[in-house]
Amino acid sequence: MYFTDRGIEELAARRGEEEVTLDWLAEQLRTFVDLHPEFEVPVDRLATWLAREDDE
Repeated sequence: MYFTDRGIEELAARRGEEEVTLDWLAEQLRTFVDLHPEFEVPVDRLATWLAREDDE
């Protein structure tokens, strides 16, 4: 287990029953980067990976 899994597990435990849209997620990522600009590159990589997940 990676250290970051704790945050992922907390997310699932606290919000696992909620339904969210990708528009909501995109807005949350933008807000996070606005508050923590040092994470711009990793957030961009995650968003790109999610957007292209089904590309071959």
